[in-house]
Amino acid sequence: MRREADRRPRRIFITGASSGIGAALVRHYAPGDVQLGLVGRRRETLEALAAECGSKAQVFVADVADAAAMQTAAAQFVTTVGVPDIVIASAGVSVGTLTEYAEDTDAFARVMQTNVLGMLHTFQPFVAPMRASGAGTLVGIASVAGVRGLPGAGAYSASKAAVRRYLESLRVELHGSGVRVVTISPGYIDTPMTAINTYPMPFLLPANVAAKRMAQAIDAGRRHVVIPWQMGLVAWVLGWLPDPVYDRLFARAGRKPRGLPL
Repeated sequence: MRREADRRPRRIFITGASSGIGAALVRHYAPGDVQLGLVGRRRETLEALAAECGSKAQVFVADVADAAAMQTAAAQFVTTVGVPDIVIASAGVSVGTLTEYAEDTDAFARVMQTNVLGMLHTFQPFVAPMRASGAGTLVGIASVAGVRGLPGAGAYSASKAAVRRYLESLRVELHGSGVRVVTISPGYIDTPMTAINTYPMPFLLPANVAAKRMAQAIDAGRRHVVIPWQMGLVAWVLGWLPDPVYDRLFARAGRKPRGLPL
C-alpha cells in the first residue's frame, strides 16, 4: 500500500511562471495530481495560466529580487497547502551588456539580482521546513551559458556561472538531509528569451519538450543535467578549449541586443 503522504497531491512552487520555461513547466505538471504555486510579475498572464490549471493553482504576484515579497508568497503557500515537494527557481532575465557602456551597469545589476539573488530568495523560506520534514527537492535553472563567458553577455554568463556554483554549494550543505538539489542547465529553448536572438541556435528545443525532460530529471533526482544532451557535449568541449583558442573562436560570435526591457 502507498503511504498516506504518497497519496496526497504533489505540491509544486514555480517562479518565472509567467512565460518561457516556467510556464512550460506549469503546463507540464498541471494535468497531474498537483497543487501549484505560480510566481511571476504579470498578474494577468499568471491568472490566465492558472485558469488553464483549474482551482489547484495559486497565483503570487512577486518579483524574485524582492526577498520580503518571496517570504510572503512562500508563507502563504505553506499555510494554504503545506510545504512544497518541489520548488523550481525558473525566474530569469537576459540582456546584452557591454562593460564599456556605463548605461549598462543597471542592466548588469538587474540580471544578477534576478538570476542569482532571486534564486536564493526563492529557496530560503523552504530550506528549514524541508530539512525538518526530511524531504523535498529544490530545482535551479542554470544555463550552458554559464560554462564559458560569452561576448556581449557578461551579466548573463556571470549570473549562470554563479548559479551553478551556488546550487553545488547548496547540494553539499543539504547532503544527508533528505532534501535534494537539482541543477538544470538548458541549452537553447524556444521561449521569448531566445526569440529575439539573431544568431544560430543549435539543437533548439520546443519549450514543452524541454519541460518534459526537465520533469524527468527532477523525478530522477539528477544532480546536474544539460538539456538537450547534445548541448552537454558542446559545453564539455567548450570547457576544455584552451583560452587562446576559445578567444579566437568566439570573439566574433553573435550577441544578444542591449537595452532590452527587464
